[in-house]
Amino acid sequence: MRAEIVKISSDNPEVSLVKYTAEQIRAGQVLGMPTDTFYGLAADPFNLRAVERVYEIKSRSRHKPLSLLIESVDQAEQLARPLPEEFYKLARRFWPGPLTIIVKAASRLPLKVTANTGNVALRVPAAKIPLEVVKAAGIPITATSANLSGAAECTSAQQVSDQLMDRISIIVDGGTSPREVASTIVDLTDDEARWRVLREGAIPTAEISEFFAQG
Repeated sequence: MRAEIVKISSDNPEVSLVKYTAEQIRAGQVLGMPTDTFYGLAADPFNLRAVERVYEIKSRSRHKPLSLLIESVDQAEQLARPLPEEFYKLARRFWPGPLTIIVKAASRLPLKVTANTGNVALRVPAAKIPLEVVKAAGIPITATSANLSGAAECTSAQQVSDQLMDRISIIVDGGTSPREVASTIVDLTDDEARWRVLREGAIPTAEISEFFAQG
């Protein structure tokens, strides 16, 4: 069965379509959806069946945690244990934007989402569609890339459809991804190291080093 394609304007997302998308996520569906980097798989992280579907769709190892898209620092505070000072500095400087920050997860977040690591990766995207959907849903949404593990990331709804085919039932088409580089990942869970870049992406490691050196 081919996926239902929901076309939403990336510049001015239609309220009714955003609401429909949010309702589908709240109902336990896993959707293909644009972010400010690649297309991602959007699901309710508190719905364990939906989280399991994300792993199944991607053929992803259960040992790899899922990153989450959120709308604000306030929402991060609900998902993470006391946040370090470095978190607030990075969030002020680079959010919304392609920076994923790994922090220690709060106990309310299912272990399945953190892959039993006790950590969670958070990002406020600089793109209207995912941000509006997160707000409308009233919950964070998963953000792992909408592709088979080991395959190329998708920059359009068509690529998601071609690669995942009948594994997914709804794809939000928000046009071509604004950038073709993944987010940079910074880990703040090591008290001694304070911070370290796990993956260099859209924000260069040098820029983050310089930022911390200044303050």
